[in-house]
Amino acid sequence: QVQLVESGGGLVQAGGSLRLSCAASGRTLSGSAMGWFRQSPGKEREFVAGISASGVTTVYADSVKGRFTVSRDNAKNTVYLQMNSLKREDTAVYYCATRTQSHLPSTKTHEYTYWGQGTQVTVSS
Repeated sequence: QVQLVESGGGLVQAGGSLRLSCAASGRTLSGSAMGWFRQSPGKEREFVAGISASGVTTVYADSVKGRFTVSRDNAKNTVYLQMNSLKREDTAVYYCATRTQSHLPSTKTHEYTYWGQGTQVTVSS
């Protein structure tokens, strides 16, 4: 019953910024941790960032630490991924996912129950 829809992707030059959104419907996500993952052609899905149900605890992949910021607005049932100082290596389809009724984020794909359709991010110069 949970539906997740990502938006905000697009084409950006290296060094630029994008803000991704993930809007949920069907149920509230206030009790669930959320994660952002990405996947490039021919590669496995990769953990990017996670956030606890309360928004207090965040976890980042080493490759994006210091450049990306994950946040959430439970009143709007939405999570965000602010991406700064984008690199060519960040090009991928970005997905959001939820751990239903799990408070803490995980870096493992199999720990997430529901997934969005993904939004394309392309970084060029």
